[in-house]
Amino acid sequence: MENKTVIIDEPANRIRRFTLNRPEKRNALNNEIRNELFDGLRKGDQDKEISVMIIRGSGEAFSAGYDLSQPNDAVERSIAKTDGWWSRHVVNNWFEIWDMSTPVIAQVHGWCLAGGTELANACDLIYVAEDAKIGYPPVRLMSPPDMQWQTWMMGLRRGMEALLTGDHMTGIEAVTSGMANRSFPEAKLDSEVLQIATRISKIPNDLLALNKRAAHRAMEAAGIRNGIRSTADIQALGFHQRSSKEYMGQLGKRDLKDSLSERDRDFGDYREE
Repeated sequence: MENKTVIIDEPANRIRRFTLNRPEKRNALNNEIRNELFDGLRKGDQDKEISVMIIRGSGEAFSAGYDLSQPNDAVERSIAKTDGWWSRHVVNNWFEIWDMSTPVIAQVHGWCLAGGTELANACDLIYVAEDAKIGYPPVRLMSPPDMQWQTWMMGLRRGMEALLTGDHMTGIEAVTSGMANRSFPEAKLDSEVLQIATRISKIPNDLLALNKRAAHRAMEAAGIRNGIRSTADIQALGFHQRSSKEYMGQLGKRDLKDSLSERDRDFGDYREE
């Protein structure tokens, strides 16, 4: 079954897979792709014949983040557009994946940036290509993350380094940091993820739901839900800072690629690598 921006298939029994399908934009997240993805995930979560769901990207990237070249609006579970609404509404969406009964796997290759890293970290398991490039460059001139997964998934020291530099890491480094479960050569990523998903699917759905919930409840007891929501509110302060206002004010006045190059030029990475 193929939609415009998300391809949905069932590559093995009891496994449903969602492929973000904007390869020409490195699967940048816009209203259309987010709405299609969440519509499909919700239907999959309600399907008793599905035990595992996988999210991956087409082309050369998992997702390069939010599409800054077009307007982004609230996706369904929308909230009032008061100050900070953007970060709060995307955190609502990411926690919706967290709260689903069905385990969701992120299969990451190529570029996985900004909002793409949030999508991956909202999933229950993350498997990455060894040469993936995972980072959050908007911290350099825009704001802290909408969903600040870094310190939760990588610990204070490595999470802090990621937030203070905006540097990217490889898939191998993502596993070492604790963000990802395992890394594989990109050519083997599809088959390895399907093998793991198949093993998960052998467990009855009712027990899978409880096993997933048990892990999440333990993290919630440690404060992850309140912590991420609190930092989403701090993210809103970023757009009120002089540096961010100057940068954001230029985004709509010149070529987006030039703005991204300005952000990364002194670091010599991403577009300037």
